[in-house]
Amino acid sequence: MSKRLEDFMAENREEFDDLQPRADIWNNISKELDAWEAEQLPKKREAKTFSLGFVLRVAAMIIVAMGIGFGIYIQSQKTNGDVDLAAINPAYAKQQVQYASLIEAKKIELKQVAKFDPQLYNEFNNELVKMQANYKKLNTDLATSPNQERVLRAMIRNLQIQTEVLNQQLSVIQQFNQSKKEQQNGTKDI
Repeated sequence: MSKRLEDFMAENREEFDDLQPRADIWNNISKELDAWEAEQLPKKREAKTFSLGFVLRVAAMIIVAMGIGFGIYIQSQKTNGDVDLAAINPAYAKQQVQYASLIEAKKIELKQVAKFDPQLYNEFNNELVKMQANYKKLNTDLATSPNQERVLRAMIRNLQIQTEVLNQQLSVIQQFNQSKKEQQNGTKDI
């Protein structure tokens, strides 16, 4: 079959050569080839541009994230910022432990009153809550105070006052119970 085609083209050569292609055909073919080659070559990355709004949003997110991280760091420093009292003054540290345990024991005794006279217990307990709030404030101030020994003395003084108040409260309760017993014994005698 190819032989027949070649023979046909050779016999009719003059008829094929009578038409000339237009001059712009080669230009069109050249352009299409250039475009095809450009598609085949790896494309260069174009420089991306970001809008000002996008950049500001990213910056705001970074600032918020850093703020949250800093807040968490500060919070962890506060919770880990417990001061070693023995390092400040070992004698005061021992006193603080003694008074704290004494106060806890006295509070347990005072809670016994709550069963018999809840109003009296609430009145006594309100005073202790105020003193404990002062103690907690002193304890938080201790970590940042330039004169830690002075703050520690104030803390111990607060504990001493709490102990004295608890002793007085328990004494009042004992006197009240004593007078009740005497009244009951006096009514029995009559």
